[in-house]
Amino acid sequence: MTNRRQFLVASAAGALAPLALSRRLLAMTAAPVITIYKDPNCGCCAKWVTHLASNGFVTTVKDTPDMDAVKKTMRVPADLQSCHTAVVDRYVIEGHVPAADIKKLIASKESVQGLAAPGMPMGSPGMEGGKADKYDVIAFSTDGKTRVFAKH
Repeated sequence: MTNRRQFLVASAAGALAPLALSRRLLAMTAAPVITIYKDPNCGCCAKWVTHLASNGFVTTVKDTPDMDAVKKTMRVPADLQSCHTAVVDRYVIEGHVPAADIKKLIASKESVQGLAAPGMPMGSPGMEGGKADKYDVIAFSTDGKTRVFAKH
């Protein structure tokens, strides 16, 4: 009887081990959650949200007609502003920043406030069509310092 009981316990533990491993792997590779604040009537913002979702982000959209208040609350520098503002992890993302740049920032754990793609550069995610502009994604800090994070 003891051998049978030991066998059943060992079998159950062996059967559950892959489940426990897959849960640990899932937790380690969980998709980043990004909250996007945008004007409810902006089509390019909606396209950027689609870009993020298709690149593995879990998106939450908060439509607001008062984007100036959002940008002020998030302390986005005036010269870096664009049409929408997002928050992911502890970072502020301003404008049409590519998903790959956001993922790179999250992975690096840099001590910046966030990233911005100032204005609305043609060819950036959500602004496809026509001639693509060359543009920079700028890292910015609360102390006012900025630097080029990525060139596109």
